[in-house]
Amino acid sequence: MSEIIGEAAGKIWQYLDSNGEASVNKVTTETGLNKNDVQRGIGWLAKENKINIMTNGRVETLSLK
Repeated sequence: MSEIIGEAAGKIWQYLDSNGEASVNKVTTETGLNKNDVQRGIGWLAKENKINIMTNGRVETLSLK
């Protein structure tokens, strides 16, 4: 399971590196990952202190640190 989460985290990081700040929904759609894997990948990146997570109303936006 940790391999799947690590791969999801890598895809999310690469997406943000190439495209800049994006909503969680956009990252989910654009990467082709399922919602659970995106959430797990975000957790991985947050634990490693590699992303910023901003909330504006109900929209969560991600960016790299």
